[in-house]
Amino acid sequence: MFENLTQRLDTAFDGLRKGGRVKEADVKAVMREVRMALLEADVALPIVKDFVKDVRERAVGEEVHKALKPSEQVVKIIHEELVEMLGEPGRLSFAGSNKPHTIMMVGLQGAGKTTNTAKLALHLRNEGRKPFLIAADTYRPAAVDQLVTLAKQINVPYHEEGTSDTPPAIVKRGIQIAKDAGADVVLIDTAGRLQVDDTKMQELEDIKDIAKPAEILLVADAMTGQEAVNIARGFNGSLGITGLILTRVDGDARGGAALSMRAVTGVPIKFMGTGEKVSAETLEIFHPDRIAQRILGMGDIMSFIEKTEELYEEEEAERLQRKIMQNEFTLQDFLDQLQKIKKMGPLGKVMGMIPGMSKMQLQAEIDDEDIEKRIRKVEAIINSMTPEEREKPKILKASRKKRIAAGSGVEVRDVNELLKQFRQMSKLMTQISKGKMPNIPGLNM
Repeated sequence: MFENLTQRLDTAFDGLRKGGRVKEADVKAVMREVRMALLEADVALPIVKDFVKDVRERAVGEEVHKALKPSEQVVKIIHEELVEMLGEPGRLSFAGSNKPHTIMMVGLQGAGKTTNTAKLALHLRNEGRKPFLIAADTYRPAAVDQLVTLAKQINVPYHEEGTSDTPPAIVKRGIQIAKDAGADVVLIDTAGRLQVDDTKMQELEDIKDIAKPAEILLVADAMTGQEAVNIARGFNGSLGITGLILTRVDGDARGGAALSMRAVTGVPIKFMGTGEKVSAETLEIFHPDRIAQRILGMGDIMSFIEKTEELYEEEEAERLQRKIMQNEFTLQDFLDQLQKIKKMGPLGKVMGMIPGMSKMQLQAEIDDEDIEKRIRKVEAIINSMTPEEREKPKILKASRKKRIAAGSGVEVRDVNELLKQFRQMSKLMTQISKGKMPNIPGLNM
């Protein structure tokens, strides 16, 4: 979703990379580029103005002058301000509500509300809760059928009455049935609408009065652009939404709507949905710091680690963690990680989590097939090394690199690029494991 924004910001930082100490004029020039990048990404103008003002004030102040590497500090400030703009991490709150806790799912038609209602139910069940679904979209019989189909697919209990009664009446009966069934969270799939209109908003308010929801989540299509901001403002004004679920974040959205909706409503983005398939992998908890890292081309190493840990036995995961903590992560470990990547889902999405890889994908416009070829090249290079070279890459001088390149059918520059990528990943993993703010690969000037 943020690829274009990432590319523009990367261009904006080019001048900083080449310079030494950062002057106020340098900061102003960079912030002009950042401003244009955010506007082109569909971020609302008032939000862009506030963001640029906050960054500029910090970047020309004492923070930069005290830094050992001022150019790095400017990027760090932008990262921190992006995190601030994106808000707190996504989490559901059931404090103060009685069981079964209720969640109202609201949004426009076509935003993926019904699908993401089922995804959220699956997420809750995986957390050990007992979800229950209510089909309250009586305006589209297909919506009721879709929710029933998805509920059966993920084996979650549900209540539906077709289109035989009003949504508030269906919700009232459904909540009682859910309570009798021992459910602890009820998800209400309300009617989507083509626009924010008074009649259907009143209906949602009636449902809200009956359900007394702990959460009212607006499901918004990330590809809607600035119209999504008006939608969020309308729903929030009428209902008081508590959070956002952004869908189709894997599409061609510019990303600005996500930043703008969060800023306009003041409510957090709680989840991001990808694809139409209902699975644990297609609903992602929102982490503002990780999204900011992606926007700045830092990758998302924490999500990458979490995904790889799912493939490790506990003992093996502990061994790897110890090696990272002690800065003993080797090329053999790197190779093992790459081989596990193949089991982690679409390669494009996974590789984008690795520092430097997202930038490489943008520059080369590579797809999953290209990534597969690159992984095979990396495997060939590491397999051409001796066990000692894999464990101690510092001994890889010119003659060894030449031999490895010949053995793997690549150029020496390919070996050098792999070693550079390995050093970046190893350094970042070590910093994160020690709870430090990571330096940004590719931006360490």
